[in-house]
Amino acid sequence: MENPSHLLYGADQVRELDRLAIVEHDIDGYDLMRRAGRSAFNLMRSRWPRVRRVTVLCGSGNNGGDGYVVARLARAAGIEARVAAVSQAKSATAIMAAHDYQDNGGDVTRFPQQPLPPCELLVDALLGTGLERDLAGPYAEAVRAVNDTGLPVLALDMPSGLHSDTGRVQGDAVRAAATVTFIGTKLGLLTGQGPDFTGTLYFDSLDVPMEIYAALTPLARRIANDGSALMPPRRARTAHKGAAGRVLIIGGDLGMMGAACLAAKAAYRSGAGLVRVATRPEHAPQVSATCPEVMAVGVNGPADLAPYAAAADIVAVGPGLGQRRWGRAMMSCVVDRRFPIVVDADALNLLADEPLSRDDWVLTPHPGEAARLLGTSVDAVQDDRPAAAAALRNRFGGVVVLKGAGTLVHDRGLWLCDSGNPGMATGGMGDVLTGVIAGLAAQGGDLSAAARGAVWLHGAAADQAACDGETGMMASDLFAPIRGLINKHHR
Repeated sequence: MENPSHLLYGADQVRELDRLAIVEHDIDGYDLMRRAGRSAFNLMRSRWPRVRRVTVLCGSGNNGGDGYVVARLARAAGIEARVAAVSQAKSATAIMAAHDYQDNGGDVTRFPQQPLPPCELLVDALLGTGLERDLAGPYAEAVRAVNDTGLPVLALDMPSGLHSDTGRVQGDAVRAAATVTFIGTKLGLLTGQGPDFTGTLYFDSLDVPMEIYAALTPLARRIANDGSALMPPRRARTAHKGAAGRVLIIGGDLGMMGAACLAAKAAYRSGAGLVRVATRPEHAPQVSATCPEVMAVGVNGPADLAPYAAAADIVAVGPGLGQRRWGRAMMSCVVDRRFPIVVDADALNLLADEPLSRDDWVLTPHPGEAARLLGTSVDAVQDDRPAAAAALRNRFGGVVVLKGAGTLVHDRGLWLCDSGNPGMATGGMGDVLTGVIAGLAAQGGDLSAAARGAVWLHGAAADQAACDGETGMMASDLFAPIRGLINKHHR
C-alpha cells in the first residue's frame, strides 16, 4: 500500500474519499470532523505552545465545522478562543459542531458586522476545498482582514482562496504560516502559487481505512522524500568509465560557454563516466581549461557533430545553444537521429518554432519556455501547471519536466517534487538540472526514472546548499551536495 502522504488529489477526489470512509466503512461524519479538529488543535498547541488567545474564522460548510471543533477544544484547554463566523453553519455536521461549541460557552462574533476579536493566532476555517470562482463578498473581506493583521495563520485543509487542484489564487487567498490537510493531500497546495500561501504543510489521514486509497487514482504522486529508489546503483568493483555511461552536451554558442560547462560538470557529479562537450571551436580550449575532466570538441556543423553523437549513450542539447545558424544546425542534427535526448533552454525555443513529437526525449521547460511551446501565456501555464504539463506531453511526447516551485514530471502519469527552495532562482540552475538528468540516464534505467530522480536530487542538493541561507546561492554550489546525496544512498 502506498503511503497516503505521497498521493495528491483534487477536491472532487477527496470528497469521494470522505464518502467512502463514511458510507462504505461506517465512519460517522461528525466523528471525522472531530478527528480533524483534534488534529488541528494538537498541531496548534505544538507549533504555538505559548499562544493564549485564538480567533477561528468559520464558514458555513464542513471546513467551518472543523474550526468550531478547534475553538471548543482550545476553550477546554484554557485558551481564550472565539469564533468569527462569516456565515451560519449549514451542513449537518457543521451545525452539530457549532452547537457543541456554543453549548460549552463559546462566543460567536459575526464578521464583517463586528471586527475580528483581538488574538495572537488566527485559524482559517472559512472555505477549505472546492472553490471554483474568485472570492467575493464577506469571504473576500475576511481573507483581506486576516492577511492585514500580520498574525500567524493556521489553515485547515486549504488556505481559503487557493484552488485545490491547481494552486491558482482565486482573486485572493489566506497566507498561512502552516496548513494541515486531511485524508488526502490536495495537489494545489504544492504547485502553482500554493507554496507561497500554504506555509509548512502537515498531513493527517484521520485514521481512515487504507483501503479507500486503492479505490481512486490520484491526480499526481509526490516523488519520494529521499529519492533513494531513483538513484543509480552502486558501481561494480570492476567498473570502468564506459560502463558508467557516456554523455554528450551540445551547446555554448559564442558568449555562452558557461552553460555547457555547468551541465557537463553536473553530469560528472551525478556519476556519468565520460562527458564530452560539443561546442563552438573557439570555445573548446576554454572548456578544457575550465574543467579538464571534460572532453571538449569544436564542431562547425552536423558533419563534425555526428560521430560524437553516435558514441554517446545520451545527448543533452540546449545549454547556451543560442538560436542562430550554428545552434539551429546542431538542433537539426540531433532531432534527425534516434537516440535519447535531454532538451533544454534554446533547444526548446527552437522546438517551439518547428514542433515534433518523439518518445525518447526529456523536455525541461521553465514556464516561459512552456508558454512558447504551447503558444500561450506564462500566466496561463502557471494558472494550471498540471494541465500545461499534460498538454506538453500530448503535443511533444516523451517525458516533460515543467520546472518551478513544485516541479512537475509528466510521463505516463504526473509526479510532483517539493524539494528545492527560492535560492534556486538564479542563472545556471536549469543547466545543472539538464546535466543531472543526462548523468543519471547515462547510467541506465528509463528516461522517466532519470528525470524524476534528477529533479529530486537537484532540489535536495539546493536545500543542503541553502543551509547558510538562500540568498546568494549559485548553481555551482549544488555540485558537492549532488555527489554527497548519491553516495549517501550507496552507504
